[in-house]
Amino acid sequence: MKKESYLGVNVCDLDMKKAIEEIDTIIERKEPSFVVAINPEKIMKAEKDEKLLGLLNRAAIQIPDGVGVVIASKLKGGNIRTRVTGIDLMYEICGNAAKKGHKVYLLGAKPGVAEQAGGILKERYEGLNILGIRDGYFKDENEVLLDIIAKAPDILFVAMGSPKQEYWITEHMDNLKIPLLMGVGGSFDVTCGNIKRAPEWMCRLGLEWFYRLVKEPWRFKRMLVLPQFLFRVLLKR
Repeated sequence: MKKESYLGVNVCDLDMKKAIEEIDTIIERKEPSFVVAINPEKIMKAEKDEKLLGLLNRAAIQIPDGVGVVIASKLKGGNIRTRVTGIDLMYEICGNAAKKGHKVYLLGAKPGVAEQAGGILKERYEGLNILGIRDGYFKDENEVLLDIIAKAPDILFVAMGSPKQEYWITEHMDNLKIPLLMGVGGSFDVTCGNIKRAPEWMCRLGLEWFYRLVKEPWRFKRMLVLPQFLFRVLLKR
């Protein structure tokens, strides 16, 4: 699997189909591996944080989640031409798991959200085996870890926000011995309709950032990361 590097952060040159193929290989291999979504904001933070940089580059798969990564690849003569968003990949993994019998565990979000999301996913993907669900507000972490180990899923989705979820994953993945682990941020809430996603046509055009800006204008300063990121990429040889 080819990877490109932007300000020191690796990003995989893949589309959704290739991502699922790589994930199938990981699950068959049964060696604990994790997936991380990469966008300009994460890359800019990692440039100033060596620990975060190491965390992101430790992932088996770094998906090109942000439109800024696609633009940067074009500007630098790379081959990344399509986004693979975290939530869309989660859905594709669930659909694939339903077909192939992979077992899934959902961890994170507020009480009740993961349960509701699990019900929706099982209705959407007939045959999907979700064998464990826990919210992210647990008091006894060891009890949660033992429950996950006992149920032995093939896939663990962790919704704790980034990079907290990735730090949690890397801290526990060797002991959990789960083939595939993936941080999914607010994907459970989006699945339940608690967070509205941009219309499909805007997603296809990579305009989700604009939709969020219109809905949440206070995010303006965060949006400035994109031009700053592209400028830094162009300057870096």
